[in-house]
Amino acid sequence: MAENQTPTEATTTQQSRQRLLLPNFKSSVNLKYVKLGYHYLITNAMYLLVPILLLAISSAHQLSTISVSDLFHVLHLLRSNVLLFALTSPLMVFMLTLYFMTRPRNVYLLDFSCYKPDPPRKTSRELFIDRTIKAGIFTEENVQFQKKIIERSGLGQETYFPEKLISLPPNPCMAEARKEAEMVMFGAIDGVLEKTGVRAKDIGIVVVNCSLFNPTPSLSAMIVNHYKLRGNVESFNLGGMGCSAGLISIDLARKLLEVHPNTYALVVSTENITLNWYWGNDRSMLLSNCLFRMGGAAILLSNKGSDRRRSKYQLVHTVRTHKGADDRSYGCVYQREDDKGKVGVSLSKELMAVAGEALKANITTLGPLVLPVSEQLLFFVTLIARKVLKMKIKPYIPNFKLAFEHFCIHAGGRAVLDEIEKNLELSDWHMEPSRMTLYRFGNTSSSSLWYELAYTEAKGRIRKGDRTWQIAFGSGFKCNSAVWRALRTINPAKEKNPWMDEIDNYPVEVPKVTSLAS
Repeated sequence: MAENQTPTEATTTQQSRQRLLLPNFKSSVNLKYVKLGYHYLITNAMYLLVPILLLAISSAHQLSTISVSDLFHVLHLLRSNVLLFALTSPLMVFMLTLYFMTRPRNVYLLDFSCYKPDPPRKTSRELFIDRTIKAGIFTEENVQFQKKIIERSGLGQETYFPEKLISLPPNPCMAEARKEAEMVMFGAIDGVLEKTGVRAKDIGIVVVNCSLFNPTPSLSAMIVNHYKLRGNVESFNLGGMGCSAGLISIDLARKLLEVHPNTYALVVSTENITLNWYWGNDRSMLLSNCLFRMGGAAILLSNKGSDRRRSKYQLVHTVRTHKGADDRSYGCVYQREDDKGKVGVSLSKELMAVAGEALKANITTLGPLVLPVSEQLLFFVTLIARKVLKMKIKPYIPNFKLAFEHFCIHAGGRAVLDEIEKNLELSDWHMEPSRMTLYRFGNTSSSSLWYELAYTEAKGRIRKGDRTWQIAFGSGFKCNSAVWRALRTINPAKEKNPWMDEIDNYPVEVPKVTSLAS
């Protein structure tokens, strides 16, 4: 009981609780990340100066208003002055060429598909604990530890595990891991190809991310082989980059689409559970067993202007933050062997603090790109007052609800979602897609963001022009963001996604503690 604790024990308990909390975002921000955000803003704004300059040149020829008669007047002036025409034409051609060559290509999201495993792979909380006990590996203390984690995790009764992890006896092996990867990836890819009508041979770029399962040949080669993609396809396989790798894949695909015109990019985000179950008794590694579940998503991107009308979203921004230079950040999610030689992923007690620092850096960079001018001015004036004038005033925390209509926050765990909700002052409605994804599908790693967006679509919440912020965390330590703008209103009646046949059952109330059935 708390009233029987000694002063030393009470202090230790308080310190432990503090380690589990994200740092308060109302503390000081790092000025370099603000500078980085404004650098991005200015860099992108430069592309807008070219058409403005062209307009200024036209104004120099007495174009007070843009009309047909004015244009004929300019042509008459040019024809009557050969020298002026000779000087102006190459300049106009040069400026137009510069504009079209240097402007970033628009990247459109045609559609995406999330894999929904078959019902026999559903794993209730009770079944999870039953298989944990019957494995005969975990001590009684660690069985009870995992039971407490499950009861407080925010996971529901219908998450999914690979067949050979819940069968008796379990059979985690390379063949079963490959079977899981093929089932998830091909299921998601088949779904997105069916929804878009794009032929596999028209895909020019493939980016796959899976943190812990990296066989030879690679997962991307597995896709190339299965779908018989063309020989000059640009394929990439990202490993070891954690739960934030999905947005890294999106950013990589975006950059590739900028240099490869008129093509499609297929992004596949997944994690493999079969070979990454931890069979030991180090508690820092047991958390992964309790939270991670089976899932994956496939996303089809295009840079073809003709695809804009049928696309769902346009990619507006990607912002990546990497804190790996800091030793504490680098080691807070670390794959290693325990003292018995069993391999697992260790989660440090500093994880929440590290995640908070990475998030703060990321949103400080993102802010100047997305926030209304009024919010930026308030933030910037307050920052100058505190940093330059040394005034003792509270920092202004921008209202990101003015920048985005929808939030897709990586469903890494209940504690993370609670702290982000508090620090960004989000409502239950904003957090609903993330919480329901955690409840229904568990932590599906990098693909969780797409289950969340699918939930938002299934609820009929996406309207033309709406902005959605996807944000994820991962080992390294990294925090990455992507901003999408809806190009059309999404009609849920026409959607095919893993929520559609049960969306009316959500949201549900998720208790802080859900006791397991006896």
